[in-house]
Amino acid sequence: MKIHPTALVEDDVEIGSETAVWDNAHIRTGATIGAHCIIGEKSYIAYDVSIGDLVKINGHVSICTGVTIEDGCMIAAHAVFTNDRTPRATDPETTQLRDSAPDESTERTTVRRGATIGANATIGPGLELGTFCMVGMGAVVTRDVPPFTLVVGNPARVAGLVRRDGELVWRAETGSLPDEGTRLECGDGTVLEMRDGAPRLVE
Repeated sequence: MKIHPTALVEDDVEIGSETAVWDNAHIRTGATIGAHCIIGEKSYIAYDVSIGDLVKINGHVSICTGVTIEDGCMIAAHAVFTNDRTPRATDPETTQLRDSAPDESTERTTVRRGATIGANATIGPGLELGTFCMVGMGAVVTRDVPPFTLVVGNPARVAGLVRRDGELVWRAETGSLPDEGTRLECGDGTVLEMRDGAPRLVE
């Protein structure tokens, strides 16, 4: 484990072996980070965030409370997560600041194994980003992203399907996924098949 001397790691944080935390990163109480990860410079990881093994988080990323990131994910620079659909600074009477601690309005987001989130992307609250999906640069994600699906734009829309190494294997013409039962040869010995409305990997 390598923690830069300018990084701020609060009490009760768990960090796995061979993980590097770079300059001016801030990791809050209760966060857990797995082994062989990189936490880039000036990134912020909030209370009780859970990060798996082999995760790469680039610089200036903001990960709020309620986020779980599974193994093997890539979070590119300046990506931002959110966890509140109706944020306000004050009470309704604007007489005092709201407490910033998590409460009943805090929503949870899960980033599944192998997913990539591009630079400057914004991830809305209460979402699931599927296994090996890919979120394009600057995308604003307001809906769940199916496995192996590439989404781009604001709001993010389906642009295609990708294989495990991120290479595009199918391009969407209408912003929709392929029809149920469609099978796509990935060129790496695997097949994606549409089952129950989402791409599934066939080994």
